[in-house]
Amino acid sequence: MLTLAGCARRARLPAASAAPLPFYDAVPPLTPIRAHEDRIFRITVCLRPFRAVGPRLDVERVGDKFVVHNYGHGGSGWSLSWGSSTIAVRKALSAANGVREIAVIGCGALGLTSAIVAQRAGIRVTIYAKERFPEVRSARATGSWTPDSRIALTAKAAPEFAGLWEEMARTSFATYQSYLGMAGNPVEWTDRYLLSDDPPDEAIAKHREQDPIGFARYESRIRDLTPRPQDLPPGAHPFPTRHARRTSSLTFNVAAYSRQLMTDFLLAGGKIEVADFHAPSELHTLPQNVVINATGYGARDLWGDQSITPVRGQIAWLIPQPGVDYGLFYGNLSVLGRRDGIVVQPALQGEASGWNDANEQPDRQEAVMGVRLLAELYSRMRAPVT
Repeated sequence: MLTLAGCARRARLPAASAAPLPFYDAVPPLTPIRAHEDRIFRITVCLRPFRAVGPRLDVERVGDKFVVHNYGHGGSGWSLSWGSSTIAVRKALSAANGVREIAVIGCGALGLTSAIVAQRAGIRVTIYAKERFPEVRSARATGSWTPDSRIALTAKAAPEFAGLWEEMARTSFATYQSYLGMAGNPVEWTDRYLLSDDPPDEAIAKHREQDPIGFARYESRIRDLTPRPQDLPPGAHPFPTRHARRTSSLTFNVAAYSRQLMTDFLLAGGKIEVADFHAPSELHTLPQNVVINATGYGARDLWGDQSITPVRGQIAWLIPQPGVDYGLFYGNLSVLGRRDGIVVQPALQGEASGWNDANEQPDRQEAVMGVRLLAELYSRMRAPVT
């Protein structure tokens, strides 16, 4: 999540000259969000499974089973899911010659995409999971294309990881294009606005200088995939900050998207069985000899993987509104309008927010604070640009 110190100062648009936007780049009328705390209809908490070296994608022998790991993607699970699962399935097929059936442990973002990629390779798949959507942690994700969000530490990731990350990101991005335009809009392009009193590049640089964790950043490797950001001249937008930058990005409407994945999996002959594993040795009960372990944060207990650091993230969900199909980054606040609700996330500690915090209990006070910050923004906005 991008948070910028100093963005929320009470500044008005400066009397500066700037070239007006051409008519085809005009900012459309923006539907104001009804930011009232009584419109919060739920509060969810997700623990992002962060590993300093990056996701685990190795092959391990457990008794007579070949286990391919596919977990530990931090805040990039949805964004990297197709690329990471493609690598995992490739390794699964190489682990045992002539494999025709695979077990997948976990039914979240990585579990479902691993299963579907395997099916497309002609493999029969059974998912074993204690929970499925909407109970899994993946259901509580923000829903943004953020392929390098808390994916690794600069000081810990191996030099070759950047290339692996790029492969995962490009594969995932290409696959997501096939979900555009489907019924229910499981995936769609939407605009985001970065609001700041400092010039956007300076604000972003300040933000990154204040990162105490040292997260790795690889977005420059895939800059060709998405449109360049566009700085909006004064008067071309309704926001009460000195600067506004517009970008376009993928939005995952997780409720519709997860339902689409589940439907695709089941229609292709997939099976889901309820199972709760407590130790790797329990995998011996499975009839399949090849297993993809996509248990996310659950791998910390199941596999005893203490390299996983929880990164807590809370969302306050406002009732969805017609026309609110854009996102905002404002001060310490991130907002995203989705089909299944308006995501509101304050992050007072920036990138360090939620670091090593395994508390999954919702904090009502935090949720209300975020909505009030949003209300304060709209109280100072001009009428929608027409």
